[in-house]
Amino acid sequence: MTFENTKSPILFTGIKCTVLLLTIAACISNPVFGQSKKIAKLPPNASLTDGVWLKGDLHVHSRHSKESSNNPVAKIISFSRSVGMDYLCITDHDNHVDGDVAHNTWADPEFKSDSLLLLYGAEWTTTRGHGNVFSAKPYDHKRLYDVRDQRDTVIGRVKNELGIHLSANHPSGKDHFGYSYDIIESIEVWNSAVWSRNANAIMIWDDMLSSGRKLTGRGGSDAHHGNPDTPDKATANSGQAKANYVGTPTTWVFAVKRTTQAVVDALTNGRVSISANPYAPRVEFYADLNVDGKMDMMMGDNAKATGKPVKFRVQLTGNALPEGNYTINIVKNGSKFGTYQVTGKTPAVEFTDTPAITGRSYYRVTVEGPATSYPQVPQSMALSGSMVGLSNPICFNFDPNF
Repeated sequence: MTFENTKSPILFTGIKCTVLLLTIAACISNPVFGQSKKIAKLPPNASLTDGVWLKGDLHVHSRHSKESSNNPVAKIISFSRSVGMDYLCITDHDNHVDGDVAHNTWADPEFKSDSLLLLYGAEWTTTRGHGNVFSAKPYDHKRLYDVRDQRDTVIGRVKNELGIHLSANHPSGKDHFGYSYDIIESIEVWNSAVWSRNANAIMIWDDMLSSGRKLTGRGGSDAHHGNPDTPDKATANSGQAKANYVGTPTTWVFAVKRTTQAVVDALTNGRVSISANPYAPRVEFYADLNVDGKMDMMMGDNAKATGKPVKFRVQLTGNALPEGNYTINIVKNGSKFGTYQVTGKTPAVEFTDTPAITGRSYYRVTVEGPATSYPQVPQSMALSGSMVGLSNPICFNFDPNF
């Protein structure tokens, strides 16, 4: 064996490793790393004034989910109305009815309301995890159920043909979402009143945003159990209704009008914030692109960075406690950017930053502070701790065709 034959493969491997390391270093230093192409033009953002804030719960189980108790559809709807909800999606487990939610939850004579917008949906319950479907009108859920064990590409085609919004449920929990995040429109970043269990979900959301996937963050109580009408109807799980029920948390959407389709569209577009309960203040997040004193964007919106400073505004609207001290945390591209202390009847803060002219940037908000009382679910505040609410991101240079 010659010297060249024994040594050249090692030398060649060393050269390849050096080139690879230099390539990685160049990519890390390159602000457009991960951006498939330079974004030439983005569609204009919708109006910041022509719309209405609507609140609701996107993950609730009725008696059509077999493990639920004391939770008929009528009770869920009545409770939702009593706490001021505008919309609701009852998401029963589809595997409990072999995928036939159309002849179970939706066919229930109690599934109706004159004032509450009722979305059509179900919890897609599979061996690879759970997801929720949201639709403004009835759809053939059995088709989605029947392909649950197929490849993600097949599932994605069926989902698109059905025209539904698919969302990942509790992505970091026991029944995490085990499918491609490329087939969904949103992710459940706040599941139930227990805020601490959502830390890893937030991490996954930041990973997806950082990679260019503009996924909406939304909440859901995942409530299964209602209060028994009489003591003899109580079950071992009845106590959960005092700690986690409709509205823990509450998902707000800025919809163009008060319709089921507008709710789903707002959810898809990301004009969404989440509050600890229906009475907690709503987090609103805006951006003034040319610093002229007029806000041009809100959470969920996407614009092309100009290389000039942008003024951002965070405000709490609704039942903020005048004497309460709120901590507003700004996250930029998955990392802590700034922390501000605010008080007053309408707490607000403004800050300025310059999004990179190349590559993606996003900013999102979390708010901590005193718990807002939720008398109908009195134990929920302790489970949510100091977490008041969070916003969806304001984005720059995200490719809408990603």
